[in-house]
Amino acid sequence: MTASIDELTDGLGAQGYLADQGLATALFLAVRLGQPILLEGEPGVGKTAAAGALAAALDTPLIRLQCYEGLSAAEALYEWNYPRQLLGIRLAEARGEVPREADLFAPEYLLRRPLLAALEHPGPRPAVLLIDEVDRADDEFEAFLFELLAEGSVTIPELGTRTATVPPVVVLTSNRTRDLHDALLRRCLYHWIGYPEPHRVAAIIRQRVPGADELLAARVAGAVSRLRGLDLTKPPGVAEAISWANALRLLGLPLEEKSAGATLGAVLKYREDEELARRTGLADLVEG
Repeated sequence: MTASIDELTDGLGAQGYLADQGLATALFLAVRLGQPILLEGEPGVGKTAAAGALAAALDTPLIRLQCYEGLSAAEALYEWNYPRQLLGIRLAEARGEVPREADLFAPEYLLRRPLLAALEHPGPRPAVLLIDEVDRADDEFEAFLFELLAEGSVTIPELGTRTATVPPVVVLTSNRTRDLHDALLRRCLYHWIGYPEPHRVAAIIRQRVPGADELLAARVAGAVSRLRGLDLTKPPGVAEAISWANALRLLGLPLEEKSAGATLGAVLKYREDEELARRTGLADLVEG
């Protein structure tokens, strides 16, 4: 699907995602080796966006599973369309028939959730399966996930085993709120996405924020970098830098002490963080 790392880098760039050499290489290997990749990093550094850009660059669907505490295998795989099954029973009874169990558990009654949808994607290109924030799921789900990724198949009791004919490109993301099991880590390629340098953040802003000039992009990138040097509850990432630049561009304001004070909610998400930034001195933070 992609002939070289440079070609993939260009494809990601065309989708507005500026990947460095390390990330582009890791994604290229995941695609060509058919091996899942785990992207770790602080919130807001572009892990989820990388999967979306990869799917767009490969011209294939992105299928996303958002993980959360208590997520079960059934919720991630499939469920039966019970209202439609009930309607089928009533229609059969109206015709004086006794519905068979095999008829009620036929493929047309199956609701495919992200994992099964990715396994059954017909191709010709594999779908990109994003398993987002896998560290938020429980140990039991993580063990099930490892088994599914290792086998590339799943068994549905009523229908039998479903095996991927075009295995998906699997991208897992983690904010590292807990350690993942060694078995899953061994299965995956790994790449840590750190906070990019200010010059790269400025380039991302110029690409993602229409109308943002070089000065605005550079000042926002520098201010975000200095904010991360404070003892914040939630340090701002690339997503917050883009949001801040968007707010300033919409208001037609340069980044200076007064405009920073008015738009601080675009980049900092806790009252305590805003108070710390103001006590530190907004002029120093935004003007360096």
